[in-house]
Amino acid sequence: MSTKDAIRVGSRTVAISHPDKELFPDDGITKAELIDFYRTVSRPMLTHLRGRPLAMERHPDGYGGKSFFHKDVPDYFPDWIHRQEVAKEDGTLTMVVCDDSATLAYLAHQACITPHPWLSRVDRLDCPDRLVFDLDPPGEDFEIVRWTARKLGDLLTTELGLRPAVMTTGSRGLHLVMLLDRRTDFDTTRAFARQVADLLAARHPDKLTTEARKNKRRGRLYLDTQRNAYAQTSVAPYAVRARPHAPVATPLEWDELDDPRIGPRHWTLRTLPDRLSEHGDPWAGLSRCRRSLGPARRRLDALVREDSS
Repeated sequence: MSTKDAIRVGSRTVAISHPDKELFPDDGITKAELIDFYRTVSRPMLTHLRGRPLAMERHPDGYGGKSFFHKDVPDYFPDWIHRQEVAKEDGTLTMVVCDDSATLAYLAHQACITPHPWLSRVDRLDCPDRLVFDLDPPGEDFEIVRWTARKLGDLLTTELGLRPAVMTTGSRGLHLVMLLDRRTDFDTTRAFARQVADLLAARHPDKLTTEARKNKRRGRLYLDTQRNAYAQTSVAPYAVRARPHAPVATPLEWDELDDPRIGPRHWTLRTLPDRLSEHGDPWAGLSRCRRSLGPARRRLDALVREDSS
């Protein structure tokens, strides 16, 4: 690419400027590489972006420079990019909806290193279609994260009849994600997630906590359920993170948790495409795991009573 160029993405032409600008200077990763990466992973990634408002984590000067969390759509964005007006406390906000690979490429051109989508879709913004548990360790010890993922996964699957999936965050922890049938609102979903977290923390009080304040966690892993609320976001599967070496939030098979080589930043912008090419998308069949929270809520209430007796 030259200083100014254009690429064809699907049926759209996306103008690109300064493709050689380094967004990860220590690794020499350029804007052009970020765009190419998102074009490569667009097929599985768009499954988790389509129809959702998203916030853009932008780093115009690259990783290590100034950054900002951009929620509203700038006036100069092309008309063909889908938008959605959403309610907020003091009015409304117009947000990007990434429905196609051209939009994903354009966002990368805008130095949006990490897209953060909502947990609900535009046709029913008040009812999430996914629930997220964020396993946030007190430091860099990933073994406690593996252990917690197993314990939480067993609780959700064996005791509550749900089908969670697991992914690295590209940061320090793991996310456990469940697809929902959109019959419950955010308040109900968040209360359920918090009750599950409280139950697991009560079973393992020396290792786990639901305390949001860091000074009260006392070295325990934090079971974070706070993103399960209206207008909250969660890092998208296959999103690049603004950290050294450009790690990627990567969907896993559950048995990959047993591999000691795999950590939260194991795959990067430069290695993830080979994984996808060789092994495919571990979450390709995730849509078949969608569940209603109704039966799980009843089971959870019974478990809480049983554990309290």
